[in-house]
Amino acid sequence: MADRPEGSAAQGDNRPKLSLHVPEPKFRPGDTVDFSHIEVPAAGSAPRPDEACDPAEMHDLAFGLVRVLGDDDKAHGPWDPKLDPDTLRKMLGHMAMTRAFDERMFRGQRQGKTSFYMKCTGEEATSVSASMALAGDDMVFPSYRQQGILIQRGYPLIEMINQIYSNKGDKLKGRQLPIMYSSREHSFFTISGNLATQTPQAVGWAMASAMKGDSRIAATWVGEGSTAEGDFHSACTFATVYNAPVILNVINNQWAISSFSGFAGAERTTFAARALGYGLAGLRVDGNDALACYAAERWAANRARANAGPTLIEFFTYRAEGHSTSDDPSGYRSAQERSEWPLGDPVMRLKNHLIAIGEWDEERQEKMDLEAAEHVKKVTKEAEANGILGHGLHHPFRTMFEDVFEELPWHLREQADQAVHERETKFPEGLPEA
Repeated sequence: MADRPEGSAAQGDNRPKLSLHVPEPKFRPGDTVDFSHIEVPAAGSAPRPDEACDPAEMHDLAFGLVRVLGDDDKAHGPWDPKLDPDTLRKMLGHMAMTRAFDERMFRGQRQGKTSFYMKCTGEEATSVSASMALAGDDMVFPSYRQQGILIQRGYPLIEMINQIYSNKGDKLKGRQLPIMYSSREHSFFTISGNLATQTPQAVGWAMASAMKGDSRIAATWVGEGSTAEGDFHSACTFATVYNAPVILNVINNQWAISSFSGFAGAERTTFAARALGYGLAGLRVDGNDALACYAAERWAANRARANAGPTLIEFFTYRAEGHSTSDDPSGYRSAQERSEWPLGDPVMRLKNHLIAIGEWDEERQEKMDLEAAEHVKKVTKEAEANGILGHGLHHPFRTMFEDVFEELPWHLREQADQAVHERETKFPEGLPEA
């Protein structure tokens, strides 16, 4: 720190000493968990404003919690989307498939079939239910825990597994970290490992859609920790200045890799409240309530389509598992947190709702879970025939230098020639197949 300038007060004056606050989670490993500080309002108590309202009218909704499913497993209040039973069963099926897929891929990583995986256990409603509220051709810009969107949109599971295994069937040719999918046909923008880059991209895409007079909107998903990135704040500025038809979904699952949400600002205010400073519409939603997730996303989509402006939605949820297969949450948080989380499990809550209205039962749920697990197992076997980590089945060597430039520049041609020379030196008796 620089020396004090001349004429300033001496070090020993009577002004109070400054202190720095370092956020600290409430519970560490071994602690007893008490979530009583989290205010959980009654289901149906949050008002539902007009979709074209002024953002200033939504102040309280950025601090409350939009909820539909009550303790009685029934739907309540103005946010009830009143979905028919077939739609609810389809939603439950997508969530069950997502959970079965996660379990199989997690097991595959532990068996050494891939290097990395990330589960979304406990957060399925924030991707499945929310994406069901969008049009199928609305462009989505996901983070790395939104596999439920692809599953809901019908993307073939085998393509997802090929990408995870980086095998010869991987359409991305092994150039992306496992779980970083991409599908133009399903309006699913390429996932990036660089945090929050998708937010200004989503806003820019939405601006372009508006400039062309198109009818498609954009939606992006970002973790609460990533809202501390500059890209997120740039996205908010451009979204509100240009009235971009975009939805900014913030998944507040309480934890980044090993740092709790306080490091991104959760101790001071809600993440939905960030909308207020930008002039955005802001909603804070029970992220474990599938009906509330659907209702909020549909509200924001209708608002965007009516040229009434962008919306920032905070989905208040909980990351039930580790951040990834490279993470051990027992080293930084209490093991009781998952079971004590006051908003429950999204799959169980939707299942119980269907049972409560007489449209489901435990037997059918058990059958659904079994069929999902068996389907994922079958498709995994098909994908494994294309190769797994270290199996030797991969894309042809030459593809390393393809698909980037229309005409390969001189420096990459030199690198390609050098790579071929080294390969021939390593395998003097002939190159392996592929």
